[in-house]
Amino acid sequence: MHIRGRWWVLALISVVIAGNYYAWDSIAPVADLLRRQRGFSQSQIGMLNAVYALPNIPLSLVGGILIDRIGAARASLIAAAFCFVGAVLTAIGDPYGLMVFGRLVFGIGEETLFISLLAGVAQWFGGGGAALAMALFFSMARVGSYAADISPRWAANIYAGGWRPPLELTAALTGISLLAAVLYLWIDRFRPVAAGSAANADIAAATGHGRFNWRDLTTFDRSFWYIMGLNVLFASVFFPFRSTFAIEFFQDAKGLSLADAGTVNSWVFFAAIFATPVFGLIADRIGRRAMLLTVGAALMPMTFAILGLTHWSLWISTALMGLSFSVIPAVIWPSTATLVEPRRLGTAFGLINVLQSLGMGALNLAAGWLNDMTKAGPHNPAGYGPMLLMFFLFSLGGFVAVAALWRRESGPNGHGLNAVAPGR
Repeated sequence: MHIRGRWWVLALISVVIAGNYYAWDSIAPVADLLRRQRGFSQSQIGMLNAVYALPNIPLSLVGGILIDRIGAARASLIAAAFCFVGAVLTAIGDPYGLMVFGRLVFGIGEETLFISLLAGVAQWFGGGGAALAMALFFSMARVGSYAADISPRWAANIYAGGWRPPLELTAALTGISLLAAVLYLWIDRFRPVAAGSAANADIAAATGHGRFNWRDLTTFDRSFWYIMGLNVLFASVFFPFRSTFAIEFFQDAKGLSLADAGTVNSWVFFAAIFATPVFGLIADRIGRRAMLLTVGAALMPMTFAILGLTHWSLWISTALMGLSFSVIPAVIWPSTATLVEPRRLGTAFGLINVLQSLGMGALNLAAGWLNDMTKAGPHNPAGYGPMLLMFFLFSLGGFVAVAALWRRESGPNGHGLNAVAPGR
Protein backbone atom coordinates (compact mmCIF):
# COMPACT_ATOMS: atom_id res chain seq x y z
CA MET A 1 0.00 0.00 0.00
CA HIS A 2 2.86 2.35 0.80
CA ILE A 3 4.48 2.33 -2.66
CA ARG A 4 1.22 2.66 -4.62
CA GLY A 5 -0.65 4.63 -1.99
CA ARG A 6 1.88 7.42 -1.69
CA TRP A 7 1.22 8.54 -5.26
CA TRP A 8 -2.51 8.62 -4.54
CA VAL A 9 -1.73 10.68 -1.46
CA LEU A 10 0.41 13.08 -3.50
CA ALA A 11 -2.43 13.44 -6.03
CA LEU A 12 -4.92 14.23 -3.26
CA ILE A 13 -2.54 16.61 -1.54
CA SER A 14 -1.99 18.34 -4.87
CA VAL A 15 -5.74 18.84 -5.28
CA VAL A 16 -5.95 20.30 -1.78
CA ILE A 17 -3.12 22.79 -2.29
CA ALA A 18 -4.15 23.78 -5.84
CA GLY A 19 -7.71 24.63 -4.78
CA ASN A 20 -6.57 26.68 -1.84
CA TYR A 21 -3.89 28.55 -3.77
CA TYR A 22 -6.61 29.42 -6.26
CA ALA A 23 -8.56 30.90 -3.35
CA TRP A 24 -5.49 32.73 -2.09
CA ASP A 25 -5.10 34.47 -5.46
CA SER A 26 -8.81 34.97 -6.13
CA ILE A 27 -8.96 38.62 -5.03
CA ALA A 28 -6.86 40.17 -7.80
CA PRO A 29 -9.12 39.01 -10.67
CA VAL A 30 -12.23 40.48 -9.01
CA ALA A 31 -10.56 43.63 -7.67
CA ASP A 32 -11.79 45.81 -10.53
CA LEU A 33 -15.34 44.46 -10.16
CA LEU A 34 -15.27 45.17 -6.44
CA ARG A 35 -14.07 48.68 -7.16
CA ARG A 36 -16.67 49.43 -9.83
CA GLN A 37 -19.69 47.55 -8.50
CA ARG A 38 -19.24 48.00 -4.78
CA GLY A 39 -17.17 51.16 -4.62
CA PHE A 40 -14.25 49.59 -2.75
CA SER A 41 -11.19 51.75 -2.27
CA GLN A 42 -7.68 50.49 -3.01
CA SER A 43 -7.08 50.29 0.73
CA GLN A 44 -10.13 48.09 1.19
CA ILE A 45 -8.95 45.77 -1.57
CA GLY A 46 -5.46 45.65 -0.04
CA MET A 47 -7.00 44.76 3.32
CA LEU A 48 -8.60 41.64 1.84
CA ASN A 49 -5.16 40.12 1.34
CA ALA A 50 -3.43 41.86 4.23
CA VAL A 51 -5.85 40.35 6.76
CA TYR A 52 -5.04 36.93 5.38
CA ALA A 53 -1.47 37.33 6.64
CA LEU A 54 -2.38 38.40 10.18
CA PRO A 55 -3.17 34.98 11.68
CA ASN A 56 -0.07 33.53 10.05
CA ILE A 57 2.15 35.56 12.36
CA PRO A 58 1.49 33.37 15.43
CA LEU A 59 0.43 30.27 13.48
CA SER A 60 3.82 30.01 11.79
CA LEU A 61 5.24 29.17 15.21
CA VAL A 62 2.47 26.97 16.62
CA GLY A 63 1.12 25.17 13.55
CA GLY A 64 3.82 22.52 13.75
CA ILE A 65 2.87 21.74 17.34
CA LEU A 66 -0.66 20.91 16.19
CA ILE A 67 0.72 18.68 13.44
CA ASP A 68 2.96 16.84 15.89
CA ARG A 69 0.09 16.24 18.30
CA ILE A 70 -2.72 15.12 15.98
CA GLY A 71 -0.92 14.12 12.79
CA ALA A 72 -0.41 15.81 9.44
CA ALA A 73 -3.49 14.33 7.74
CA ARG A 74 -5.87 15.28 10.54
CA ALA A 75 -4.38 18.78 10.77
CA SER A 76 -4.79 19.13 7.00
CA LEU A 77 -8.48 18.31 7.23
CA ILE A 78 -9.09 20.83 10.01
CA ALA A 79 -7.15 23.53 8.15
CA ALA A 80 -8.95 22.78 4.86
CA ALA A 81 -12.28 23.16 6.68
CA PHE A 82 -11.23 26.63 7.89
CA CYS A 83 -10.25 27.54 4.32
CA PHE A 84 -13.62 26.40 2.97
CA VAL A 85 -15.62 28.32 5.58
CA GLY A 86 -13.49 31.41 4.94
CA ALA A 87 -14.05 31.17 1.18
CA VAL A 88 -17.81 30.83 1.67
CA LEU A 89 -17.95 33.90 3.94
CA THR A 90 -15.85 35.84 1.42
CA ALA A 91 -18.26 34.90 -1.38
CA ILE A 92 -21.25 36.06 0.68
CA GLY A 93 -19.19 39.18 1.11
CA ASP A 94 -21.82 41.72 2.09
CA PRO A 95 -21.27 43.73 4.20
CA TYR A 96 -17.60 44.43 3.62
CA GLY A 97 -16.75 43.41 7.18
CA LEU A 98 -18.03 39.89 6.48
CA MET A 99 -15.76 39.63 3.46
CA VAL A 100 -12.77 40.73 5.56
CA PHE A 101 -13.72 38.22 8.25
CA GLY A 102 -13.94 35.50 5.60
CA ARG A 103 -10.42 36.24 4.41
CA LEU A 104 -9.24 36.19 8.02
CA VAL A 105 -10.78 32.75 8.58
CA PHE A 106 -9.26 31.56 5.32
CA GLY A 107 -5.85 32.78 6.48
CA ILE A 108 -6.19 30.91 9.77
CA GLY A 109 -6.45 27.68 7.81
CA GLU A 110 -4.11 28.32 4.90
CA GLU A 111 -0.74 28.52 6.66
CA THR A 112 -1.36 25.42 8.78
CA LEU A 113 -2.72 23.65 5.69
CA PHE A 114 0.43 24.38 3.71
CA ILE A 115 2.73 23.19 6.48
CA SER A 116 0.70 20.07 7.25
CA LEU A 117 0.55 19.06 3.57
CA LEU A 118 4.33 19.45 3.33
CA ALA A 119 4.62 17.23 6.39
CA GLY A 120 2.34 14.70 4.72
CA VAL A 121 4.55 14.57 1.63
CA ALA A 122 7.62 14.09 3.84
CA GLN A 123 5.91 11.26 5.73
CA TRP A 124 4.81 9.29 2.68
CA PHE A 125 8.02 9.86 0.70
CA GLY A 126 10.46 9.57 3.60
CA GLY A 127 11.87 6.38 2.10
CA GLY A 128 12.89 8.11 -1.13
CA GLY A 129 11.68 10.49 -3.82
CA ALA A 130 10.85 13.33 -1.43
CA ALA A 131 12.60 15.97 -3.55
CA LEU A 132 10.62 15.10 -6.66
CA ALA A 133 7.39 14.84 -4.68
CA MET A 134 7.89 18.28 -3.11
CA ALA A 135 8.75 19.81 -6.48
CA LEU A 136 5.49 18.44 -7.88
CA PHE A 137 3.66 19.71 -4.80
CA PHE A 138 4.95 23.26 -5.33
CA SER A 139 4.18 23.01 -9.03
CA MET A 140 0.54 22.15 -8.29
CA ALA A 141 0.33 25.13 -5.95
CA ARG A 142 1.39 27.31 -8.90
CA VAL A 143 -1.29 25.64 -11.04
CA GLY A 144 -3.89 26.97 -8.61
CA SER A 145 -2.47 30.49 -8.81
CA TYR A 146 -2.26 30.32 -12.60
CA ALA A 147 -5.86 29.14 -12.89
CA ALA A 148 -7.05 32.01 -10.69
CA ASP A 149 -5.25 34.61 -12.79
CA ILE A 150 -6.68 33.37 -16.08
CA SER A 151 -10.15 32.72 -14.66
CA PRO A 152 -11.58 35.89 -16.28
CA ARG A 153 -10.87 34.16 -19.60
CA TRP A 154 -11.93 30.54 -19.01
CA ALA A 155 -14.79 31.55 -16.69
CA ALA A 156 -15.88 34.65 -18.61
CA ASN A 157 -19.57 33.79 -18.24
CA ILE A 158 -19.17 33.62 -14.48
CA TYR A 159 -17.43 36.99 -14.34
CA ALA A 160 -20.21 38.45 -16.47
CA GLY A 161 -22.50 37.91 -13.48
CA GLY A 162 -20.65 40.42 -11.32
CA TRP A 163 -18.29 40.20 -8.36
CA ARG A 164 -20.02 37.41 -6.40
CA PRO A 165 -20.14 34.45 -8.86
CA PRO A 166 -16.31 34.31 -9.25
CA LEU A 167 -15.97 34.15 -5.46
CA GLU A 168 -18.67 31.47 -5.33
CA LEU A 169 -16.58 29.49 -7.82
CA THR A 170 -13.63 29.94 -5.47
CA ALA A 171 -15.68 28.58 -2.57
CA ALA A 172 -16.70 25.57 -4.66
CA LEU A 173 -13.06 24.79 -5.46
CA THR A 174 -12.09 24.96 -1.79
CA GLY A 175 -14.99 22.58 -1.17
CA ILE A 176 -13.38 20.12 -3.60
CA SER A 177 -10.11 20.60 -1.73
CA LEU A 178 -11.89 19.78 1.51
CA LEU A 179 -13.21 16.54 0.03
CA ALA A 180 -9.70 15.65 -1.13
CA ALA A 181 -8.45 16.27 2.43
CA VAL A 182 -11.08 13.84 3.73
CA LEU A 183 -9.86 11.16 1.30
CA TYR A 184 -6.25 11.90 2.26
CA LEU A 185 -7.08 11.31 5.92
CA TRP A 186 -8.80 8.03 5.04
CA ILE A 187 -5.83 6.75 3.02
CA ASP A 188 -3.36 7.94 5.67
CA ARG A 189 -4.77 5.33 8.06
CA PHE A 190 -2.96 2.70 5.99
CA ARG A 191 0.43 4.39 6.06
CA PRO A 192 3.02 1.98 7.51
CA VAL A 193 4.26 3.14 10.89
CA ALA A 194 7.84 2.57 9.83
CA ALA A 195 7.48 5.00 6.96
CA GLY A 196 6.30 7.72 9.28
CA SER A 197 9.02 7.00 11.81
CA ALA A 198 11.72 7.09 9.18
CA ALA A 199 10.46 10.44 7.97
CA ASN A 200 10.49 12.28 11.30
CA ALA A 201 13.72 14.06 10.45
CA ASP A 202 12.40 14.89 6.99
CA ILE A 203 9.23 16.34 8.50
CA ALA A 204 11.21 18.64 10.74
CA ALA A 205 13.39 19.75 7.85
CA ALA A 206 10.48 20.22 5.45
CA THR A 207 8.17 22.06 7.80
CA GLY A 208 10.71 23.84 9.93
CA HIS A 209 8.95 23.22 13.23
CA GLY A 210 11.14 22.12 16.06
CA ARG A 211 10.63 23.39 19.60
CA PHE A 212 10.82 27.18 19.61
CA ASN A 213 13.46 28.75 21.86
CA TRP A 214 13.67 32.54 22.15
CA ARG A 215 17.38 32.38 23.01
CA ASP A 216 18.13 30.80 19.65
CA LEU A 217 17.15 34.03 17.90
CA THR A 218 20.35 35.79 19.00
CA THR A 219 22.86 33.19 17.89
CA PHE A 220 22.28 32.68 14.18
CA ASP A 221 25.21 33.11 11.82
CA ARG A 222 25.41 36.34 9.83
CA SER A 223 24.77 34.47 6.57
CA PHE A 224 21.39 33.38 7.92
CA TRP A 225 20.34 36.98 8.53
CA TYR A 226 21.33 37.90 4.98
CA ILE A 227 19.32 35.08 3.42
CA MET A 228 16.40 35.79 5.73
CA GLY A 229 16.46 39.40 4.53
CA LEU A 230 16.08 38.22 0.95
CA ASN A 231 13.37 35.72 1.87
CA VAL A 232 11.25 38.24 3.75
CA LEU A 233 11.70 41.17 1.37
CA PHE A 234 11.09 39.05 -1.72
CA ALA A 235 7.82 37.63 -0.38
CA SER A 236 6.75 41.05 0.92
CA VAL A 237 7.09 42.52 -2.57
CA PHE A 238 6.11 39.68 -4.86
CA PHE A 239 2.85 38.54 -3.33
CA PRO A 240 1.24 41.93 -2.60
CA PHE A 241 1.96 43.06 -6.15
CA ARG A 242 1.11 39.91 -8.09
CA SER A 243 -1.73 38.65 -5.90
CA THR A 244 -3.45 41.98 -5.13
CA PHE A 245 -2.61 44.94 -7.35
CA ALA A 246 -0.98 43.70 -10.57
CA ILE A 247 -4.16 43.02 -12.55
CA GLU A 248 -5.66 46.39 -11.62
CA PHE A 249 -2.39 48.11 -12.52
CA PHE A 250 -2.26 46.37 -15.91
CA GLN A 251 -5.84 47.45 -16.61
CA ASP A 252 -5.50 51.07 -15.47
CA ALA A 253 -1.92 51.93 -16.43
CA LYS A 254 -1.32 49.64 -19.41
CA GLY A 255 -4.79 49.61 -20.96
CA LEU A 256 -5.38 45.85 -20.83
CA SER A 257 -8.77 44.19 -20.49
CA LEU A 258 -9.47 42.16 -17.38
CA ALA A 259 -8.94 38.90 -19.28
CA ASP A 260 -5.66 40.06 -20.87
CA ALA A 261 -4.36 41.47 -17.58
CA GLY A 262 -5.08 38.17 -15.87
CA THR A 263 -3.31 36.26 -18.62
CA VAL A 264 -0.17 38.40 -18.38
CA ASN A 265 -0.15 38.06 -14.60
CA SER A 266 -0.74 34.32 -14.78
CA TRP A 267 2.38 33.58 -16.77
CA VAL A 268 4.57 34.32 -13.77
CA PHE A 269 2.96 31.34 -12.04
CA PHE A 270 2.70 29.26 -15.22
CA ALA A 271 6.45 29.52 -15.78
CA ALA A 272 7.12 28.55 -12.17
CA ILE A 273 5.14 25.32 -12.58
CA PHE A 274 7.88 23.97 -14.83
CA ALA A 275 10.91 26.12 -14.05
CA THR A 276 11.09 25.76 -10.26
CA PRO A 277 12.08 22.06 -10.35
CA VAL A 278 14.54 22.81 -13.16
CA PHE A 279 16.37 25.49 -11.16
CA GLY A 280 16.42 23.23 -8.14
CA LEU A 281 18.13 20.59 -10.27
CA ILE A 282 20.58 23.18 -11.62
CA ALA A 283 21.51 24.23 -8.08
CA ASP A 284 22.11 20.61 -7.12
CA ARG A 285 24.26 20.03 -10.21
CA ILE A 286 26.43 23.17 -10.29
CA GLY A 287 26.29 24.53 -6.72
CA ARG A 288 26.82 28.32 -6.74
CA ARG A 289 23.60 28.82 -4.80
CA ALA A 290 24.49 32.29 -3.51
CA MET A 291 25.22 33.39 -7.07
CA LEU A 292 21.90 31.99 -8.32
CA LEU A 293 20.02 33.78 -5.56
CA THR A 294 21.79 37.05 -6.35
CA VAL A 295 20.89 36.82 -10.03
CA GLY A 296 17.28 35.97 -9.19
CA ALA A 297 17.01 38.84 -6.71
CA ALA A 298 18.47 41.34 -9.21
CA LEU A 299 15.58 40.68 -11.60
CA MET A 300 12.97 42.05 -9.18
CA PRO A 301 14.02 45.73 -8.97
CA MET A 302 14.67 45.60 -12.73
CA THR A 303 11.07 44.50 -13.21
CA PHE A 304 9.59 47.42 -11.28
CA ALA A 305 11.92 49.91 -12.97
CA ILE A 306 10.73 48.66 -16.36
CA LEU A 307 7.06 48.81 -15.30
CA GLY A 308 7.37 52.34 -13.92
CA LEU A 309 9.76 54.00 -16.35
CA THR A 310 9.23 52.40 -19.77
CA HIS A 311 6.52 51.43 -22.21
CA TRP A 312 8.16 48.12 -23.03
CA SER A 313 6.03 45.07 -23.64
CA LEU A 314 4.58 43.65 -20.44
CA TRP A 315 5.90 40.26 -21.47
CA ILE A 316 9.43 41.50 -20.71
CA SER A 317 8.63 42.37 -17.09
CA THR A 318 6.55 39.20 -16.79
CA ALA A 319 9.45 37.08 -18.01
CA LEU A 320 11.88 38.73 -15.58
CA MET A 321 9.57 38.32 -12.60
CA GLY A 322 8.75 34.75 -13.64
CA LEU A 323 12.44 33.86 -13.72
CA SER A 324 12.97 35.48 -10.32
CA PHE A 325 9.99 33.63 -8.85
CA SER A 326 11.32 30.35 -10.23
CA VAL A 327 14.94 30.71 -9.12
CA ILE A 328 14.51 32.04 -5.59
CA PRO A 329 11.99 29.54 -4.15
CA ALA A 330 13.90 26.65 -5.73
CA VAL A 331 17.20 27.64 -4.13
CA ILE A 332 16.45 29.63 -0.99
CA TRP A 333 14.87 26.95 1.23
CA PRO A 334 17.56 24.26 0.84
CA SER A 335 20.17 27.02 1.14
CA THR A 336 18.65 28.21 4.41
CA ALA A 337 18.76 24.65 5.74
CA THR A 338 22.48 24.57 4.91
CA LEU A 339 23.10 27.64 7.05
CA VAL A 340 21.29 26.38 10.16
CA GLU A 341 22.02 23.29 12.21
CA PRO A 342 19.15 20.77 12.10
CA ARG A 343 18.14 21.21 15.74
CA ARG A 344 17.30 24.88 15.09
CA LEU A 345 15.54 24.63 11.73
CA GLY A 346 12.18 25.01 13.47
CA THR A 347 13.22 28.30 15.04
CA ALA A 348 14.78 29.54 11.81
CA PHE A 349 11.88 28.69 9.52
CA GLY A 350 9.33 29.86 12.07
CA LEU A 351 11.06 33.24 12.34
CA ILE A 352 11.16 33.60 8.55
CA ASN A 353 7.45 32.79 8.24
CA VAL A 354 6.50 35.25 10.97
CA LEU A 355 8.42 38.09 9.30
CA GLN A 356 7.11 37.15 5.85
CA SER A 357 3.54 37.40 7.13
CA LEU A 358 4.25 40.76 8.73
CA GLY A 359 5.87 42.04 5.54
CA MET A 360 3.13 40.83 3.22
CA GLY A 361 0.43 42.30 5.44
CA ALA A 362 2.21 45.64 5.81
CA LEU A 363 2.99 46.10 2.11
CA ASN A 364 -0.53 45.15 1.06
CA LEU A 365 -1.86 47.89 3.31
CA ALA A 366 0.86 50.36 2.31
CA ALA A 367 0.28 49.81 -1.42
CA GLY A 368 -3.47 50.31 -1.06
CA TRP A 369 -2.94 53.47 1.01
CA LEU A 370 -0.47 54.91 -1.51
CA ASN A 371 -2.85 54.24 -4.40
CA ASP A 372 -5.69 55.95 -2.56
CA MET A 373 -3.55 58.95 -1.62
CA THR A 374 -2.44 59.44 -5.22
CA LYS A 375 -5.93 58.62 -6.61
CA ALA A 376 -4.44 55.92 -8.81
CA GLY A 377 -6.90 54.52 -11.31
CA PRO A 378 -7.88 54.47 -14.98
CA HIS A 379 -8.09 58.28 -15.03
CA ASN A 380 -4.75 58.71 -13.26
CA PRO A 381 -2.38 55.89 -14.24
CA ALA A 382 0.60 57.91 -12.99
CA GLY A 383 -0.82 57.54 -9.49
CA TYR A 384 0.61 54.02 -9.36
CA GLY A 385 4.14 55.46 -9.42
CA PRO A 386 4.63 55.63 -5.63
CA MET A 387 3.47 52.02 -5.23
CA LEU A 388 5.94 50.86 -7.89
CA LEU A 389 8.71 52.91 -6.24
CA MET A 390 7.96 51.28 -2.89
CA PHE A 391 8.15 47.80 -4.40
CA PHE A 392 11.35 48.76 -6.24
CA LEU A 393 13.05 49.93 -3.03
CA PHE A 394 12.07 46.87 -1.01
CA SER A 395 13.16 44.50 -3.78
CA LEU A 396 16.42 46.44 -4.07
CA GLY A 397 16.89 45.82 -0.34
CA GLY A 398 16.51 42.09 -0.98
CA PHE A 399 19.17 42.28 -3.69
CA VAL A 400 21.58 44.10 -1.34
CA ALA A 401 21.02 41.43 1.34
CA VAL A 402 21.77 38.52 -0.98
CA ALA A 403 24.74 40.31 -2.55
CA ALA A 404 26.17 40.53 0.97
CA LEU A 405 25.45 36.83 1.37
CA TRP A 406 27.31 36.02 -1.86
CA ARG A 407 30.32 38.02 -0.70
CA ARG A 408 30.39 36.34 2.70
CA GLU A 409 29.89 32.86 1.29
CA SER A 410 32.73 33.40 -1.17
CA GLY A 411 35.12 34.13 1.70
CA PRO A 412 36.72 32.08 4.49
CA ASN A 413 33.65 32.39 6.74
CA GLY A 414 31.31 30.83 4.20
CA HIS A 415 29.35 27.60 4.52
CA GLY A 416 29.97 26.32 1.02
CA LEU A 417 26.80 27.96 -0.26
CA ASN A 418 28.62 29.38 -3.25
CA ALA A 419 30.91 26.44 -3.86
CA VAL A 420 30.95 24.43 -7.05
CA ALA A 421 29.06 21.15 -6.68
CA PRO A 422 31.27 18.10 -6.04
CA GLY A 423 32.55 16.51 -9.23
CA ARG A 424 32.32 19.75 -11.20
